[in-house]
Amino acid sequence: MIVSRTAPDPRSLHERIAADLRDEIMNGDLAPGAKMPSTARLKERFTASNATVQKALQLLKDEQLVVGRAGAAVTVRNHRQRTLRPAAYTAPAEPGQPYRWLTEAPGPGERARSRLLEVGEVTPPADVAEALGLAAGGTAVLRRQVLSIGDEPVELVASYYPVEIARGTAITEARKIKGGTPTLLAELGHRPVRSVDRVSARVPTQEQYTTLQLPGSLPVLHTLRVVYSKGDRPIEVSVMTKAGHLNELLYEFGVE
Repeated sequence: MIVSRTAPDPRSLHERIAADLRDEIMNGDLAPGAKMPSTARLKERFTASNATVQKALQLLKDEQLVVGRAGAAVTVRNHRQRTLRPAAYTAPAEPGQPYRWLTEAPGPGERARSRLLEVGEVTPPADVAEALGLAAGGTAVLRRQVLSIGDEPVELVASYYPVEIARGTAITEARKIKGGTPTLLAELGHRPVRSVDRVSARVPTQEQYTTLQLPGSLPVLHTLRVVYSKGDRPIEVSVMTKAGHLNELLYEFGVE
């Protein structure tokens, strides 16, 4: 019989404690508004010192998963995790309406906004070039923006478009597009009909870390989305990055 051997977790104890508590917050065992276990209980559970437990709780505070102050119980923050439905954002907006993400991603009482960071013709990364079917050294039109809810940056988006579609249109202009690019693409005769997402967890780059104001060394959710029009023509490839500990993606599939 082969017995597998599991290597010990090399992380420091306070990081391991934070990891277990983070998982309980994210799976709902520690619900929004609930009090965190007392320091005494955490010390006993993890065989840890008071200082180690406090360091673990501080990590969760830095991640904005819990709140607390001296002399008061630490509690789980309300509605820190967002459930995003990617399929809801790829369709064109209704006439006169803004980009669908801006209206559907925020919760009650929240306001979303986008800030354009860069527009230009570039040589895209290899995975994007492959998805667009570009020849070696081929270029695409890039629109890069950061999406925020309230004052908090929540997603970094780099979208690439075939130059033969984008040139001479608002896609190449350094301004926001009414209804977003799905609406404009539809108006140009390239209505999105299908999108494919490839989602992975990654270590954030320096730009992602600073732009999204990420805490600690937590991973990000990296999505490579390819949007197709009729005839399976790729019309948009987006690289989307969001904080992994604050977001989950919801996909619904029909079962025959």
